[in-house]
Amino acid sequence: MDFLFIADPLESFKIYKDTTLAMMRATQGAGHRLWFCQSCQILWKDNFVVADCQTVAIKPSGTSWYELGEIEQRKLNSFSAVLMRTDPPFDIEYLNTTWMLSAAVRQGAVVMNNPAAIRDHSEKLSITEFPELIPPTLVTRELEAVQAFHQQHADIVVKPLDGMGGMGIFRVGPDGLNLASIVETLGENGTRTLMVQRFLPEISQGDKRVLLIDGEVVPFALARIPQGSEIRGNLAAGGKGVAMPLTDSEKRVAERLAPLLNERGLFLVGLDLIGGYVTEINVTSPTCFVEITEQTGFDVAAFWLKALEKRLSLT
Repeated sequence: MDFLFIADPLESFKIYKDTTLAMMRATQGAGHRLWFCQSCQILWKDNFVVADCQTVAIKPSGTSWYELGEIEQRKLNSFSAVLMRTDPPFDIEYLNTTWMLSAAVRQGAVVMNNPAAIRDHSEKLSITEFPELIPPTLVTRELEAVQAFHQQHADIVVKPLDGMGGMGIFRVGPDGLNLASIVETLGENGTRTLMVQRFLPEISQGDKRVLLIDGEVVPFALARIPQGSEIRGNLAAGGKGVAMPLTDSEKRVAERLAPLLNERGLFLVGLDLIGGYVTEINVTSPTCFVEITEQTGFDVAAFWLKALEKRLSLT
């Protein structure tokens, strides 16, 4: 099989923990052929969606961990599957890429995650579909609404809707110190929508990433535990990643959402849970394969590939 990975530049990969690289290694190890391109190399040309792409061979060691072939132009519907692995932010160019990929789907391409499903699932706003599973939450541009929410809950977290890796997350305690300034800055004086949630003290036990693959739940989560005085567990913000089995309550939540999201075309999903509450539903480029595999022995990339091969055999 031929697999096209649409991803960020290969030289930007953190090779010791990169999930896309883990996927590539597993795919190559199973005898499949790897192709690579960036989203800027997706074109509409001669009435087809094509990619200026290159074969990529993953090397076992050495100063350069990959070898690229010559650039070739191929229709996206000529690949066994197209894996969209470009990291957020979800900006206008990301959106343009999903529209191009939707055109490729209409031409018969297999794209995972489905680009329409990615567009329909804001990684933060999608949790509002499941109000019984989320902490008290406010989405607004209005400072007055945030202030009233703070009055009600005393200890809150404010974050932008398009952040990643813990970027732009602020906690405001009972004293309300700098609340107006934080909201005005993050919200660019009322021109950007913010999400506000009650602070969950369970964050001290970790912001847990739970992986859903083709409607199945990976049995281990990665708890991203804040360090020192930090409130953010995100690994990009210095959190410590500790893999652990899912609790019964986490498993119930994950098993409830997994088939529903899968039916919508979301083959790979990363649920974020704090204290059993769903705080995000990551669908653009979920990570944490390597950390879970190294700490538990459960090979997430192999599990993902087996599910992918099974899915493709049925199409």
